[in-house]
Amino acid sequence: MTGSTVRTLHHYDEIGLLRASERTASGHRRYTAEDLRRLYHVRTLRALGIPLEQIKGVLAASSQDLAGMHGLLAAQLRRLTAQADTIQQLIQQVSGLLQRLEAGSMPDPDQFMTTLEMISVLENYLTEEQLEQLARRREALGPEAVEETKTRWAGLVEQLLGHVELDTPVDDPRVRDLLHQWDTIGMPFRPEGATDEQLARIRAAVQHLWQDHSGDILRNLPWPAEKMIALYAYLDRARTARD
Repeated sequence: MTGSTVRTLHHYDEIGLLRASERTASGHRRYTAEDLRRLYHVRTLRALGIPLEQIKGVLAASSQDLAGMHGLLAAQLRRLTAQADTIQQLIQQVSGLLQRLEAGSMPDPDQFMTTLEMISVLENYLTEEQLEQLARRREALGPEAVEETKTRWAGLVEQLLGHVELDTPVDDPRVRDLLHQWDTIGMPFRPEGATDEQLARIRAAVQHLWQDHSGDILRNLPWPAEKMIALYAYLDRARTARD
């Protein structure tokens, strides 16, 4: 009736989000009409991209908590609106390029400017010395190391997205192991001889870049932006729990 799998229902039970009100003589869960209504709430909110932890917090008081539900949906609407704005801009950019091609002419250089945006952004956030250090290290390691790291990173993304979907507790040992791999995967690319202070400045610059231009970065990845945003928020919670 709700499209929920047995595994999902068991997971909701384990985290205290939805527990069956009754049990059969043989121990099987039996869900009442009230349980079903709560499950409808959970599944609908989850489909809107809201994490299970936030859903649980709102429903903990009451499934009829109007103020809590309003705040939860309002916050999600703001996030979705921001994502929609980014998608709309991308649609307009691609449509403009297609229109020029369909008219039989190559798009103007200005219309390809978006392709170069991230290069300009990097130059604005990282100094020339920092860019040169990173470039030298990447060249020293060679293209095979770069491609191997990309493959490993993509595998980590897929594994972590699975935990985000299940809302696995951030202090779970499996999540902590993946977080460690995530935080150390780029270590071979650190500039040789760089001091801790220099590395800290590079990390701060990249973090600043992410905060200001995450939308531009995410739209170039093969995963939906909303999933990646949820993933980075999940990693932040995991770091907080670890530290």
